[in-house]
Amino acid sequence: MFRKIFMLIITGFVLSGFAGQEIIMSGSTTVLPIAQKTAEVFMSKHPDIKITVRGGGSGVGIASLIDKTCDIADSSRPIKDKEIQTAAGKGVNPKANVIAVDGIAVVVHPSNPLDGLTSQQVKDIYTGKISNWSELGGSNTKIVVVSRDSASGTFEAFGELALHGEKVRPDALMQASNQAVATTVAQTPGAICYVGLGYVNSSLKLLSIDGIIPSKQTVLKKQYKYARPLFMYTDGEPKGIIKSYIDFVTGKEGQKIVEEVGFIGLH
Repeated sequence: MFRKIFMLIITGFVLSGFAGQEIIMSGSTTVLPIAQKTAEVFMSKHPDIKITVRGGGSGVGIASLIDKTCDIADSSRPIKDKEIQTAAGKGVNPKANVIAVDGIAVVVHPSNPLDGLTSQQVKDIYTGKISNWSELGGSNTKIVVVSRDSASGTFEAFGELALHGEKVRPDALMQASNQAVATTVAQTPGAICYVGLGYVNSSLKLLSIDGIIPSKQTVLKKQYKYARPLFMYTDGEPKGIIKSYIDFVTGKEGQKIVEEVGFIGLH
C-alpha cells in the first residue's frame, strides 16, 4: 500500500512539472497540419500545457531552432551541413526526430485531360524544356509552372528527387506555402505544382508519375520516386514535455492523426 501511495505521489510530481509549460514549434508548411492537429489533441490531454505552432517553411524553422526562438523545428527535408555548423557555433545540437513519411504529389487543374507524366517530363517542365501541354498530348495551353520558394523543404526535396539538382525555370510562380501553391493551381487552368500528400483534395487532379500514384503502399514500398521523411528537430535528445509530445506524435494515437490529415504513418 505504501509503495502504491509513493508511486502516486511521484506521478503527481511528474505531471505537475508540466504545468504552465509551453512548446513553440516553427517551420514546414508540409508538417503544419500534423503539428496543428497533434498539438490540439495533446493539449486537450494536458490542459496546463500550451503549444504554439507556426509555419514559414523548413528553413525558417531550422533557423529558429538555431537561434533558440523555438523548441521544435518542423522540417520536410534533412538539415543541411552548413546549418549544423551554424548550430554548433551557437551551442545547438539539432536532433532529427522522424514523425511521418510523405509523397510529394504532382497536381494539375481538374480540367487537364492528362492522367500522368513521366519523371523526365516533370523535369523538362520544371527546367523549361517543355512549356505547352500540347507537347505532352494535352490541349494547346501554356503550362503555368507553380513552385515553392527557396525557404521550403518541399522545394529542396523536389529539386533533389525530381530535378536532380537543376534549377527551376525562372518564370515559375514561387509560393510560400503548400496551401498557396494548391490554391493557385485549383484556380488556374494550365497550371501544375507539387505539394505534400496531405494537401491533395478534390479541387486538384493528382497525376501518376511513371505510372505510379503516390499512396501509403507505393511510398512505403519505395515505388513512388518523390518520397521523403518528415521531421521534428530538437536541440539534442528531446526531454521533459518536448519528449512527451514527440512520443505522442510517434505513438499509436499520433500516427493515427498523421494518417487522418493525409500523410503516411511510420507503422
